[in-house]
Amino acid sequence: MKKKLMLVVTAVCIAVVFSSCGKAPQAEIDAANAAIEAAKAAGADVYVAEDFAALQDSMNAVNENVEAQNAKLFKNFSKVTEQLVVVNQMAVETQAKAETRKAEVKLEIEALQAEVSSILLENNDLVTKAPKGKEGAAALEAIKSDISLIETSVGEVATLVANDNLIPALDKVKAAKEKAVAINTELNEVIAKYAKSRR
Repeated sequence: MKKKLMLVVTAVCIAVVFSSCGKAPQAEIDAANAAIEAAKAAGADVYVAEDFAALQDSMNAVNENVEAQNAKLFKNFSKVTEQLVVVNQMAVETQAKAETRKAEVKLEIEALQAEVSSILLENNDLVTKAPKGKEGAAALEAIKSDISLIETSVGEVATLVANDNLIPALDKVKAAKEKAVAINTELNEVIAKYAKSRR
């Protein structure tokens, strides 16, 4: 009887030891997932997409390791805990990189907006100096229409920035600058050609 009781007590003790050692570190997993969400909320998936993908891959590796340990009779989550420390650190770094990149994009947009505004002022001035001949008048109307479209586009950039849609805003202002520069080149060439022909 004593032997049986000792066996039962031993079995219970072993079960308690293994169940306490063999539990997934859920609090740490939740903390890592929260850190990843914070990085995403900071725009990491948009501004530092490669870093964010690497972060997600690392968390996927943690989840796979948890599943692998859960399938074992004697579970050991020490490696999972180590991985989670790395994932948390990565999440913090990724969030910081995203915030830095976001600030850089904002500055880039502001600089491009200033450039486009300056080119548009010059283009409007050049339109008044361009030859108005029979063909010139129609061409100038088309150019004026293009300038108007660029101005509208620049206005849309401001709205996108206000709504925190920085990447579309950057693409739009780059396209606006490209178009404004093309018009500027065209007007300068026409004016120079006209001036040369009048000598």
